[in-house]
Amino acid sequence: MTPARPLTLGHSPDPDDAFMFYALAKGLLPTGGLEFEHILQDIQTLNERATRGELDISAISIHAYAYVSDQYALLPSGASMGDGYGPMLVAKRSLSRTDVARLRIAVPGTMTSAFLALQLWLGRPASEFQYIVVPFDEIFQAVREDRADVGLIIHEGQLTFQKEGLTCCADLGVWWGQENDGLPLPLGGNVIHKRFPPALRSRISRLLTQSIQYSLDHRAEAVQHALQYARDMGTDLADRFVGMYVNHWTLDYGEKGRETIRRFLGRAFERGLIPHRQDLEFVD
Repeated sequence: MTPARPLTLGHSPDPDDAFMFYALAKGLLPTGGLEFEHILQDIQTLNERATRGELDISAISIHAYAYVSDQYALLPSGASMGDGYGPMLVAKRSLSRTDVARLRIAVPGTMTSAFLALQLWLGRPASEFQYIVVPFDEIFQAVREDRADVGLIIHEGQLTFQKEGLTCCADLGVWWGQENDGLPLPLGGNVIHKRFPPALRSRISRLLTQSIQYSLDHRAEAVQHALQYARDMGTDLADRFVGMYVNHWTLDYGEKGRETIRRFLGRAFERGLIPHRQDLEFVD
């Protein structure tokens, strides 16, 4: 018997990623001798690990792709797109863009797409506004305790901020769509290390797409699996959150999905927010 080939697969401990990789985590798909070690870490940590080329396959922020494209190729499935919604700026009271620009903002990591979108929205680089880096699940607390005036929230916080007594000052996904012909805001994607030959990359890519399709076809059981990672969410809210970030964009970016990444990273380069212009490299 041929020994299994181990592969490290990094993703965040969130309902959408858990839903996406349900079939692989539970051994529900034939893998042809590939064995996936699931490594669950927050997205900022995964971004940092990708800069060092540590994981074979990983979820990363699209922002981070600008720093790892020499080592990793984008997989055609696994996208998280903000289609009419996205990271939000929340505070104890309604604030204008001018207000936000002069206040202290709690952000979930400097390599997140949310942080890049914030800089584009403010029209200024990070060096020209105040921010503190806080784990994404502690941002509400940072605002409540006045360590920050504004919180940049991602993940399920987009659905639960009102329970925290906070107000949405801006939805960056809405803003991006208004500025870009209704395109979704590109937030996250899956990448695979280029140390693997193209044929193996394609094989792994097909398997990850099959895992996403399996969950969409077996939604109720996949959501039940994802619930263990749903902080302060019941089944209905978790299902709604999963639907926001695992959908037709996740199965394949399509041309619109690829175009919005080109615009997002292109604008960032033009404004001096990332080091070089990106040529997107996707696995076939």
